[in-house]
Amino acid sequence: MGLIAYLDSVKRRDPAPRSRLEILTYPGIWALGMHRIAHALFRGRFYFLARLVNHISRFLTAIDIHPGARIGRNFFIDHGFVVIGETAEIGDNVTIYQCVTLGGTDPAGGIGGKRHPTILDGAIIGSGTQVLGPITVGANARVGANAVVTRDVAEGATMVGIPAKPVVMAAEDYVKPFLPYGTPCAQKFDPETQKLELLRCEIEVLKSRLDELTREEAHRKAG
Repeated sequence: MGLIAYLDSVKRRDPAPRSRLEILTYPGIWALGMHRIAHALFRGRFYFLARLVNHISRFLTAIDIHPGARIGRNFFIDHGFVVIGETAEIGDNVTIYQCVTLGGTDPAGGIGGKRHPTILDGAIIGSGTQVLGPITVGANARVGANAVVTRDVAEGATMVGIPAKPVVMAAEDYVKPFLPYGTPCAQKFDPETQKLELLRCEIEVLKSRLDELTREEAHRKAG
């Protein structure tokens, strides 16, 4: 995939830049480019050099991507202060906003293996979100700002809150090409508000059924 196609993919997700040259100033673009170098060194077992490139990148961009992390095409970090752990895996067309952590479990236990999340194609991770452990965020899932995710996220789901819980989206929201920050900005998408709405609907059903039984009883007595 060419650089121009990549920059255009960023432009589709961020209306702020006026040109491709402006996008090239983004710290997320530089962090990804330097990670490609660090990852190649890491795979070649030049671990010290990989870490050196990683530290230079972190100093320049405020984005810390472990050289071992595997990242697909069209990855976009919008702003900085992002941490991505060693065994994290990121698919194609993933968008991550500022102050996100893809963190590992048991960091002090000395246990190797898969410790960090897998983010599948097209997912959006909102600012301030913490995605923790060897869990999977499904394709085209949306994780709202400041959520804490510790369990797998289903494909296409929208998650908000601490701990993150799914919210029910309206049909028209599913066809939108992109949801900034992964966050539906309306109170109707708050999980607690949705619980109250479900209770209200259940009460209405029970009231209707009670009225129906009352009429039947009155009709029986009249007959």
